[in-house]
Amino acid sequence: MNKKIIIIFTVLLIIVLLGGYFVINYFKNKEKETTIEEYTPEEEITEEQNRQTIVSLYFLEKETNELAPEARLVDIKELMNQPYEKLVNMLIEGPKNEKYIKLLPDNTKLNKTYTEKDMLYLDFSSELLNYDKEATNIKENIINSLVKTLTQLTEINSIKILINGEENEEFNEIYTLENT
Repeated sequence: MNKKIIIIFTVLLIIVLLGGYFVINYFKNKEKETTIEEYTPEEEITEEQNRQTIVSLYFLEKETNELAPEARLVDIKELMNQPYEKLVNMLIEGPKNEKYIKLLPDNTKLNKTYTEKDMLYLDFSSELLNYDKEATNIKENIINSLVKTLTQLTEINSIKILINGEENEEFNEIYTLENT
């Protein structure tokens, strides 16, 4: 009986060892078959695509009648040279998406911008005053659109709106994210 147990134990040991050997070989071969290939894009990234960044412009959403961001791709060189002018002129042009409404009145022009400490001065043409004064919250939405769009730039914490280089009683405050 003792010999039988030893023979059975030996046979089982051989089966386990052979099974383990084949399992290990199977996984080693499987690992060799799974090679990592380098991803090759279908088209090369152009220099122009490489120089673009995303900015958010705030427009009025038609359905909710609230400000909402519209993402836009902008050339970094344009943004680096004249960031405030670029963003404001994009707001003046209006949204690309039909579900948004342009807030700044037609023919509004940005005369110039300049900063003092962390405040951005925006000098607009008098056409800015041609907004629909009967429309609900339109003035606040214009201000909030400008503030939310421009305070994305880390150096800007507040804006002051001028009309033809002078303070105007309609836009006579200093606007920040906190008071918009």
